[in-house]
Amino acid sequence: MTRHDAQAMLDRAERIATETEVQAALDRLAAEIGRELAGAFPLVLAVMGGAVVFAGQLLPRLRFPLEFDYLHVTRYRGKTQGGEMEWRVLPGQNVAGRTVLVLDDILDEGETLAAIRDKLVQMGAARVTSAVLTDKANGLAKPIRADFVGLEVPDRYVFGCGMDAYGLWRNLPAIYALKDA
Repeated sequence: MTRHDAQAMLDRAERIATETEVQAALDRLAAEIGRELAGAFPLVLAVMGGAVVFAGQLLPRLRFPLEFDYLHVTRYRGKTQGGEMEWRVLPGQNVAGRTVLVLDDILDEGETLAAIRDKLVQMGAARVTSAVLTDKANGLAKPIRADFVGLEVPDRYVFGCGMDAYGLWRNLPAIYALKDA
């Protein structure tokens, strides 16, 4: 895809959450997470690569001690449809006996987040909670619900704020939906 194609894709997209709405959701999430986990000294794990923007904006809002690490598992690999789970990096921190907060960009079908929860429990986590920037209203019976949700998005392919469209536009401060997918 060329730069021109990428810009044309954004120009055709529909903005579904403004930067102001995203920032307000982050403030609300930080307050909710703080009320629930401030005394737990949690290990916070960002799911790469989509959660990098979400984590980078949420972490400074969390006003309690925590440890931070990441994990990398994917089902998309630059496509708009999820495929087979690919574990790339497991957390380097010891999760055994810990309260863990998993940060992810979107709860779509729930397969990835459920697999992460199961893997962390298998690794000995005492408690696994999750926060997602977005939860897709797709009507599916998801195998997991996020404990903390920033915004609900429609059942369309969304991008921006860490979420990508064909590997592009994770850097946008607002959330957009493709018109042709």
